[in-house]
Amino acid sequence: MHAGLNQTLVTEFLILGFSQSPSLQMLLFSAFFCLYTAALSGNLLIVVAISASPALHTPMYFFLVNLALVDILCTSTILPKLLGIMVARRTISYGGCMAQLFFFTWSMGAELLLFSAMAYDRYVAICRPLHYSALMGPPICAFLAGVVWAISLTNTSVHTGLMLRLTFCRSNVVEHFFCEIPPLLKLSCSPTHLNEAMAFAADVFLAVGNFSVTVLSYGFIVASILRIRSAEGKRRAFSTCSSHLLVVSMYYSTVIYTYIRPASSYTLNKDRVVSVIYTSVAPTLNPLIYTLRNRDVKVMLRRLLSCS
Repeated sequence: MHAGLNQTLVTEFLILGFSQSPSLQMLLFSAFFCLYTAALSGNLLIVVAISASPALHTPMYFFLVNLALVDILCTSTILPKLLGIMVARRTISYGGCMAQLFFFTWSMGAELLLFSAMAYDRYVAICRPLHYSALMGPPICAFLAGVVWAISLTNTSVHTGLMLRLTFCRSNVVEHFFCEIPPLLKLSCSPTHLNEAMAFAADVFLAVGNFSVTVLSYGFIVASILRIRSAEGKRRAFSTCSSHLLVVSMYYSTVIYTYIRPASSYTLNKDRVVSVIYTSVAPTLNPLIYTLRNRDVKVMLRRLLSCS
C-alpha cells in the first residue's frame, strides 16, 4: 500500500483463500491440483482429438473445441494462482488482480453464450435435420463463435473498466480465493452503484437469458425425442440431453446466484463454495459429460493415445 493525503491506496490484495489449518490446506491443495490437472488434460485432449480428426469437423465438435478453450482459459486464470497462494504468499498485485478479473469474466461470459450456441446446434440437428447443413454451415458456425467471443470480450472490458475507476482503501483483504467482482466491490471506498447495476444487467442477459434459450432449445428437443418410436433411441437421446442439462443447470444456477445479488450480501464461507463449482468443477466435468461419453471421440482418443 502507499499513502495518499487522507487515505491509504491499495497496491496489492491479500487473498483469504480457504482454511488456515495446515493439514486441511494440504488436502485442499491436492484436490485443486487434481481438478486443474484433470481440467487441463481433459480439455487439451478434446482440442487435439477433434482437430486431428477430419471426421469430427462438424458444428457440434467445433463448438466443443471452443468450450474446451474457454475452460482452459478459466481454470488457468484461477487455479495456478490459487495453488501458489496455498503454499507461498497470499498476496496478488493490483494489476494481477485486475488481469485475473478480466480473463475470468471473459471466460465466464463466453461459456454462458457457448451453452446457448451448442443447444441451438442440437435443436437444429434433432428438430430440423433436413435444414441442418444450410442452417449450420461453416460460415454460420464461425459467425456464431465470433459473436460469442466478441460479446464476452465487450462484457469483461466494461466490468474491468468500471472496476479500474474505483478507489480501494482501508482493507485490502479479498474474502475469496480469487479476484471476482462481488468481493472486490465490498472493498471499494468509491460508490459502486454503477458496477452493481452493470453486473446485474449482464447476469440477466448472459446467465438468465442464455439459460432460457438453452432450456427452450432442450424443450423442443425433448418434444422431438418423444416422437421417436424406438425405445432404445429414446433412451440414448434422453441420456445425452439429461447430462447436458445437468451441467448447464449447475453452471447457470451458481453464476446467477453469485451475480444477481448486491455485493454487500456476499459471504465468504457460502459463496466461495458456489464459486468452486463454476471455476473448477464445471470445467473438469465438461469434457467428461460432453465428449468423453461420445463414441466417436473415444475412438479418436484411443487412436491418439496408442500413437503416442
